[in-house]
Amino acid sequence: MTATDRPGALVLVATPIGNLGDLSPRAVDELRDADVIACEDTRRTRALLTHAHVPATGRLRAVHAHNEAAAAEKVVAEVTAGLRVAYVSDAGMPGVSDPGARLVSACIDAGLAVEVVPGPSAVITALVVSGLPTDRFVFEGFLPRRGPDRRARLAAIADETRTVVLYESPRRVSATLADLVGACGPDRRAALVREMTKRFEEVRRASLDELARDCPAEPRGEHVVVVAGASPAPVPDEGAVERAVAAAIGRGCSARDAAAEVARDLAVPKRQAYEIAVRLTRR
Repeated sequence: MTATDRPGALVLVATPIGNLGDLSPRAVDELRDADVIACEDTRRTRALLTHAHVPATGRLRAVHAHNEAAAAEKVVAEVTAGLRVAYVSDAGMPGVSDPGARLVSACIDAGLAVEVVPGPSAVITALVVSGLPTDRFVFEGFLPRRGPDRRARLAAIADETRTVVLYESPRRVSATLADLVGACGPDRRAALVREMTKRFEEVRRASLDELARDCPAEPRGEHVVVVAGASPAPVPDEGAVERAVAAAIGRGCSARDAAAEVARDLAVPKRQAYEIAVRLTRR
């Protein structure tokens, strides 16, 4: 079936994060059959197409972070007209810390088809090779570079009980590791994954402090940092809850206010604290 036999659609195509051999046969077929190939960088995509023996034949168009909003209108018009528009970012899955999300939203809002050709993902690759728990995780992308937004995100990571995955550039990875030590403590387990699937791929698994101390000021290559989740806070026993409720009542709080305060401070069910408060006030 050729592109002209199939209905128009925006097709997100995952591309290799390093090793060009990871380009899937289905991705090659979609790129070969697409009417338009929109891409983050035409030079990198042209090299990828050459590797896959797929002709560009005037189909390439740059759609990057600076023009994606405007380009979305043209993509919607093309898909509406029945064309298949393939979109690729420089590496990995479009829309994940890469352009592509606005194209998807525009096509969905217009009631058009959006398809995905899955493939390489730096997030998942780093997570599974880190050796840290994979059953529950959160992706933080790139942290804000400075200011209160950065501090707030670091504080959230420090309290997060799921494994955390984040991206960082070689220019900032040393500073980010140091900030993670300050937020999470030196002993939190982590992994630093560099140049995944490439010739000089490196995976280091250690404490945050060890990773920060051994990291060069400006190492080469893109990095993914995987941080173990925080240990869950211990659940207070019944005696601790009762003592806290009694202290609140002793300060003049009503049973309801004492229960609300203790439930907030000790992270216990409000109903549990209220039942204790009622029992104490009836003595």
